[in-house]
Amino acid sequence: MAEPDIGTDWYRERAARYAEVAARMEQSVWAVHSHPKLTDEMAAYERLKELVEPGARGLDAGCGAGARDVHLLSLAGFDMVGVDVVPENIEVSKSLHPELADRLSVADLGEPLSFADSSFDFAVCDSVFQHMDDHAVLEVCLPELARVVRPGGVIQLLFKRGEGTVTILDREYDAERSFRLYDDADVLAALGKHGVTLIEAETPEELGGLLYMQDHREIPMCLMWCRRG
Repeated sequence: MAEPDIGTDWYRERAARYAEVAARMEQSVWAVHSHPKLTDEMAAYERLKELVEPGARGLDAGCGAGARDVHLLSLAGFDMVGVDVVPENIEVSKSLHPELADRLSVADLGEPLSFADSSFDFAVCDSVFQHMDDHAVLEVCLPELARVVRPGGVIQLLFKRGEGTVTILDREYDAERSFRLYDDADVLAALGKHGVTLIEAETPEELGGLLYMQDHREIPMCLMWCRRG
């Protein structure tokens, strides 16, 4: 049986539609979650804002069509930059947010990034690993995120959790989609090689450590915040 396609061609054909769906945030709600505060992706961003300084410089690595989170974090006062591997995603993002045009660019997270060491106070890489193979994630993407974030900086990671791949029917697009799954221990081990460690919760009410959830498609996911030493 052929390996499921986890690449980016799917987005090239649906960039405008994806931006529309992302803006509605209906697919960003988590039906099951390991912490009562962790209801959706916006709850994750509220925690991120607590972990970084106001006005901090951030990278959205894999910003997607529409660059929704670059836009929202910019409105919140952060100095944001976004990159995505799909040119069509960046084109749609620039058309929707022309004020961000000079902050959005095409970049392959499976290759070294063009940014200098310690360029950012924080980096976000949400729902991106699912489109990349193991080598690209563990040997390139994670080390590069560690490199471009300054010492003391924060990395937010959200990824589909498990082994192998999963293929589902996404009714929002009336199409099958395949995603690669990752084990949180493997992700932490790869980060640990570069001096990046998990940020634990200091109280039961606080978001931290390894957090788990499922989206409306019942795919297990993991969320974590880490800090570069």
